[in-house]
Amino acid sequence: MIRCEQLQWGPKGQPLTPPLDLYLPAGSVTAVGGRNGCGKSSLFEVLAGWRQPLRGRLRIDAPRLGGIAYLPQQQAVDRHFPITLQELVAGGLWRWRLRGEARRQRVEQVLAFWQLEGVAQQPLQSLSGGQLQRGLLARLALTDARLLLLDEAEAALDTEGLLLFWQQLAQWREAGRTVMLISHALEPLSQRVDSLLLVAAGGCIQAPLNIARLGRVA
Repeated sequence: MIRCEQLQWGPKGQPLTPPLDLYLPAGSVTAVGGRNGCGKSSLFEVLAGWRQPLRGRLRIDAPRLGGIAYLPQQQAVDRHFPITLQELVAGGLWRWRLRGEARRQRVEQVLAFWQLEGVAQQPLQSLSGGQLQRGLLARLALTDARLLLLDEAEAALDTEGLLLFWQQLAQWREAGRTVMLISHALEPLSQRVDSLLLVAAGGCIQAPLNIARLGRVA
């Protein structure tokens, strides 16, 4: 699904890590950890096609249009954009040829899963951080992207929201979708992902997730 060969990224002339060789099969779930500023989000921007790598080769087996979905950190969202939560969520259907009742039902289903029916008509600026994060994940759930890049997706979620997130993650995995998620709370992910990619200035390490190592990951 994803193959990187000698990939480097970062500011021009300033690679953030040594060259990365990485292979992630379709349907895999990978947690990405590392200290703040080490280049995790920048790597996702390269994978999403938002910026060019400094050098190396990158191959992603997904359609160029709509094959990759990227959920950035919540502070990147403009809360003053004049739409309701339901309209935000419905944006995930932009590639689906659904109209009328079929479209409405699909949106209502995902709002119900994320327990957002009661705030569906509220503007973004009136939502709590957790409600907005659930909405962003609901929007992502409506896409048909084969690669999902999640940057600290669980950061604003309460206990109930986290349980829904774990359920959604399991559904994506069962559907054969490839997921990469940046997290600073790796231990809860130990039973839910296939491998850990640890990003650091001294080099990137990919390994099966081992709970014994997580306490040493910043």
